[in-house]
Amino acid sequence: MSKRSRQQAIRELVERGPVASQEELQRLLHRRGLEAGQATLSRDIHQLGLIKTANGYALPGRENAAPAGEAAYLPSVSRLVREFVSSVRAAENLLVAKTSVGSAQPVAAALDGENWPEAIGTVAGDDTILIICPDRRAAGRLAHRIQEMLV
Repeated sequence: MSKRSRQQAIRELVERGPVASQEELQRLLHRRGLEAGQATLSRDIHQLGLIKTANGYALPGRENAAPAGEAAYLPSVSRLVREFVSSVRAAENLLVAKTSVGSAQPVAAALDGENWPEAIGTVAGDDTILIICPDRRAAGRLAHRIQEMLV
């Protein structure tokens, strides 16, 4: 099995809809007769530019796609924060929230969806979210709100 054929198969699978996890991706590839370990899948996901959404891995631009037969769904912000955020720290008018690997984007999307006056916007990486607030006071209020969700 070549890298090219494996990555093409992965691309075809996620074009049908998000794939919930690397384990599911591994099972789907196995059904096609392709074997790949976790490290190989992680590299393929990175090289293909797949993004992790609340629904699973998706192609860029298809972040809001839901699995066939399902409506696009994003869990509540409190659930996402409780499950994936490990800490939040203030730095002047900015907050830095640390998440588990691959979880920053769906958490940031949920935070943005709340339209809280304390948050102007977010920038999400793989495991870190930068939350921009209008001032230090707003950052403090929002940090407190997020920390309460962590309990």
